[in-house]
Amino acid sequence: MTEPSADKIARHLRAANAIAQRALDAGHHPFGALLVGADHETVLLEQGNVDGVNHAEAVLARTAAARWSPAELWECTLYTTVEPCVMCAGTQYWAHIGRVVYGMAEHALLAQLGCRHVQGYGIARPMPVEDLAPWLAAHRERRAQALRIGLKAR
Repeated sequence: MTEPSADKIARHLRAANAIAQRALDAGHHPFGALLVGADHETVLLEQGNVDGVNHAEAVLARTAAARWSPAELWECTLYTTVEPCVMCAGTQYWAHIGRVVYGMAEHALLAQLGCRHVQGYGIARPMPVEDLAPWLAAHRERRAQALRIGLKAR
């Protein structure tokens, strides 16, 4: 399995952010995911968050598993806005998706939102979409700035 370039990673993470924005615009939590083929160019699937149990990554992984073989999916990369939760990570594992790239770690998301881990499991209480939207706008700019700095350093 070859590694994607920093430019391709950045481009696909920006696409995941755009999918998250569409999910937010549709009244869902702002999480987005896309599946990219082994060539690191071809976008095979896109998915925004649906609801509390149909997260973008899990829906995408189930759809991918129904369309492609484990051998084909092993060569693919799932890009997502935030580190997958346990449910989504398990779904990706069983779908045999070979690589996951995320834009933000779960602990950073929880810290930004002021959430605490519940019993050490990293579970946060659901937040209304209207409370998350202002945070998302501010975070998008901070992440874009960090990405610009990181790419310049390479």
